[in-house]
Parts: sequence; structure tokens; C-alpha cells
Amino acid sequence: MSDESTAAGLNQAGALLDGASFSTRGTITPTGYAWRRFRRHKLAVAGLVTVVLLIMMAIFAPLVSRYPPNKVDLREKEDPPTFAHWLGTDQTGRDVWSRIIYGARISLLVGFASAAFVTLLGTILGAVMGYHGGVVDGFLSRVTDTFMCFPTLIIVTVLVAMLGPGIQNTIMVIGLFWWPSLARLVRGQFLSLREMDYVLASRALGAKSSYIIYRHILPNAVGPVLVQMTFLVTGAILTEASLSFLGLGVNVPTASWGSMLFHAQSLRILEQNPWIWIPPGMMIVITALSVNFIGDALRDAFDPRMVIE
Repeated sequence: MSDESTAAGLNQAGALLDGASFSTRGTITPTGYAWRRFRRHKLAVAGLVTVVLLIMMAIFAPLVSRYPPNKVDLREKEDPPTFAHWLGTDQTGRDVWSRIIYGARISLLVGFASAAFVTLLGTILGAVMGYHGGVVDGFLSRVTDTFMCFPTLIIVTVLVAMLGPGIQNTIMVIGLFWWPSLARLVRGQFLSLREMDYVLASRALGAKSSYIIYRHILPNAVGPVLVQMTFLVTGAILTEASLSFLGLGVNVPTASWGSMLFHAQSLRILEQNPWIWIPPGMMIVITALSVNFIGDALRDAFDPRMVIE
């Protein structure tokens, strides 16, 4: 009788293991769920493809462009689009298509580098404020509030004018004055996550604060941070374009989309030569919309309340 019971128990255990193996194979990871939610947004997928294409064009600019971006040919100045110059030429005969491609390098570099700088600085300060609290949180929160009182665009413009135009100065100034919003976001995430049971259990077992932050809290706060980072990329690209439009962006004759608009400010060019200013303006709009679409989709992808039909 005991042998029969043992055999029945083994059969049941085998069936449970088979079922567990089957359910494991059919399990979708959190990353898989996020990707499925992301794919529901057609505009976001199109925006992702657009951003990837822009990055590839910027990387392989010498292969994509037909002329050097700073090659001057006064015999062909202000020529409309032709087979030789797909988007025409500017006031000094430089190929607009080539300057669009090379300008993508500057705009995308400033956008992603500034966003990375802001994300790194804001995440570190927000994590310190949210996890430790107390006097540290109070002091850094007041510093954050002080920075948020400044009119960011005006301060950035003044500092870049004082330091001089250049990619490094633009990235540094944007990073130093855009971190407060991200720091407050990370602080809020840490304040709620540090009271979760798995964090309290890890702390009770004697885990170090650095281990708890990087192993338990930060991975669960990465979703909102990534979403905010996409909007920072858009803001940085638009800020660089604004600074270049004011003559405070990259150094002449380096091509960027904002500097191309800066050199097309005259009323005559706006009315008679639209091929000089419409392409860089459209590139700024398309890039900003694409990154924003990606950010909206990431926000839904990392939302646990989002249900996949």
C-alpha cells in the first residue's frame, strides 16, 4: 500500500513539475511586457525608427553627404534644389543637405550628452535625498528649490554668452541647471520604495546602503527616469537650436540645425529661399516629435496599470 502511495505521489510531483516547466516557458519577463506595451504605440515605433536613422546618418555622415559641409562655392550660392544639390545651397554656396547631415551630429550629441549628464547628476542627488532623508534631504531639497526658481533658459543663455559658444559649454551649462526636476522625481521614487518590504528585509539582514540602493531601489525606479530622460533629450536639442539661433551655440563654421537657422534670418531669404531654412527647421521638429513619442510610449510601457489586450 505504501508503494502505491509513493508511486502516486511521484506521479503527482512529475505532473506538477511538467506544469511548472510549461508555465515557465510561457512566462513573459517584465522587459517583454514593456516591449509589448511599447509596440502598441505606432507613432512611438515610427519615432524610434526615425531616431535610429538619424543616428546612423550622423555616424556615417561622410558616406551619406555628397559634399564637405563647409565647402564654399560662390558660383552656386543660393541655388534651388537640383540633382547636384538635393536641398539647394546657402548664401555661400554650401550644400544644404550635407550641412543637415553634419548638423545632426551636433544636435544629437548635445541632446543625448546633456540628457545623460542631467540624468547622472539628478539620479545621484535624488537617491541621496530620498534614501537618507533627514538633514541631508532638507539641505539638498532647499538647494533644489533654489535652482528651480531660476529662469532656466535665461540663465543658460547668459552663462553660455559669458563662457563663450561651444559644444562643451552648452552641455555643461544645461546639465548644471536642468538636474533639479529629475532629482525631485528620483527622490519621490526613493521615498516610496525605501519603505517596501523587500527593502526593509534587506536592511534587517545587514545589507549596506549602497547595495540596497543599486540592487533593490534603483532598478525599480529606472522606468520613470528613462521617461524623463527622453524629454530631457528633446529639451536639450531645442535649447541648443535656440542658442545657435542667437549665435551662442557652436563655433562658426560648424554646422548645426540652429546655426543654419541663424544664418537664414534675413527677410529676403525667408521669402525667396525657403530651401535654406525649411530643412533644418523640419529636422528639429521631426526629431523633437520622435523623441517625445518615444517618451510617451515608455511612460505607458513602464506603467504597471497598463493592460495589454
